[in-house]
Amino acid sequence: MRVALAQVNPTVGDLPGNRRLIEEAASKAAAAGAELVLAPELCLTGYPPMDLLEREGFVRDQLRELDALAAASRRIAIAVGAVLPAENGGHKRWRNCAVLLAGGCRVAERAKSLLPAYDVFDENRYFQAAEARMPAAMSEDGPSLGLTVCEDTWSSEIPYGVDPVGELAAAGADVVLNLSASPFHVGKAAQRRRMIAALAQRHSVPILFCNQVGGNDELVFDGASFAVDARGRVLAALPHFEPALEVVDLEAPGLDLEPDAVTDPEPAAQLEAGLVLGIRDYFRKQGLPPGAVIGLSGGIDSAVTAHLAVEALGPDRVLGVLMPGPFSSEHSVADAEALARNLGIEHRRVDIGPVYEAYRGLFAQLFGEKDDYGITQQNIQSRIRGATLMAVSNAEGRLVLATGNKSELSLGYCTLYGDTVGGVAVLGDVYKRDVYALARHANRAGERIPQNALDKPPSAELAPDQLDTDDLPPYEVLDAVLEQAIEGRLDASRITPPPGVDTDTVRRIVERLYRNEYKRRQAPLVLRVSSKAFGSGRRLPIVHRYRS
Repeated sequence: MRVALAQVNPTVGDLPGNRRLIEEAASKAAAAGAELVLAPELCLTGYPPMDLLEREGFVRDQLRELDALAAASRRIAIAVGAVLPAENGGHKRWRNCAVLLAGGCRVAERAKSLLPAYDVFDENRYFQAAEARMPAAMSEDGPSLGLTVCEDTWSSEIPYGVDPVGELAAAGADVVLNLSASPFHVGKAAQRRRMIAALAQRHSVPILFCNQVGGNDELVFDGASFAVDARGRVLAALPHFEPALEVVDLEAPGLDLEPDAVTDPEPAAQLEAGLVLGIRDYFRKQGLPPGAVIGLSGGIDSAVTAHLAVEALGPDRVLGVLMPGPFSSEHSVADAEALARNLGIEHRRVDIGPVYEAYRGLFAQLFGEKDDYGITQQNIQSRIRGATLMAVSNAEGRLVLATGNKSELSLGYCTLYGDTVGGVAVLGDVYKRDVYALARHANRAGERIPQNALDKPPSAELAPDQLDTDDLPPYEVLDAVLEQAIEGRLDASRITPPPGVDTDTVRRIVERLYRNEYKRRQAPLVLRVSSKAFGSGRRLPIVHRYRS
């Protein structure tokens, strides 16, 4: 049997557009000699549709597109993800289904059995799970097809107590099809291959995994679809971060690789490609033609953000604004100008000194004459810059990209209504150490990020001779602790301190992480590129007193 994996990029809610994407893939697959084309999970609605499922008419309109899509199955069978009504579902009116279309009509459907309700997933809110031991979809003149949806292949990783692939294999499935919308984080593709290869080997059944690609709000989907045979050997592997279609012949030799022998991009390349795709699709799917505006400080974070924006949108759609203040160094201004030249972007310079002095006069009226208003006068510089960027946004329709990184956001080392303004926090899920890795990757073929931005000590430059280490532990210490606390979900008492660091430092870092939840709630949308990002996948109360 020849099956085409159609790794497409749907847009949430674009029901006719998504149907056309699948029709185009089906046409190409048929022309390439495939008998069946496999599209991703909820491909007609886009994933995740969230509370659109509760909007009157949304599912009805999607079902109309599903019926229209069926006409394309007269030439080639289509397995597609769609929402179908549930029987006796109570408040859960829908099922997340794999639907098999052939000969112009629906010939089989199978609801998703395992409904994830962790991290960014909330499928139990909307969907009713499939009953156990549903049969495979039988073909009159071909192999028996086992239909599964995304999480149905994750039974070995998460203790659901149900193994849908095993049930389908026991029911006689000759091949299992998995329609997926599996979000990206660095290393996720290799994890999926190992897991599904082991599942195929355990049940002696080939598995074809088709994942969506693209950015939808905070989530980035990497595609990286693949097929494995009944021995768990990889027959085909599709590219990361781009739409693709590949025909897999289940009766002919393919790549014949061990799962770990498939070459994935290196971590920094994965990170860059994921962030670029997230930026590009946020602008494209929102319809934001004027492009982006970024405050260029001469530091590493704004430099990397600008590089990523240029990769996503092109230099003509990125504007850099330099806003030197009373404590800005000459090298920072020079580094920002060099960056703009390297990237080929327009840049404008605005001196915030006069506005800052006006605020100092206001502070004198409010608080009395002082030489130094401390954190108040530091933060007002950031807020002046934020207001300036928002003025550009209002006047020119550009979206502000926030430049703060995950290390800073974790500890609240950012100014509300200052450097937190913007529509997207590009680096909000990227630790400082990985910002430097991204900068080095950007410079792999020549200098884009000025070397001085990589070499100089990080500084917010809001006070004389200020360094980040005046307020924060060294980033190598901070990131090592934060990764255990956030991705590892460990409390301070269970975190292994980095070499040379005492437990009291660990406790202070974790306590500060807890205290700054209120700032993260007001930060822009964070592009998710780790296994635990700030956003819908990490839901903690702002006010709580629990400490282990």
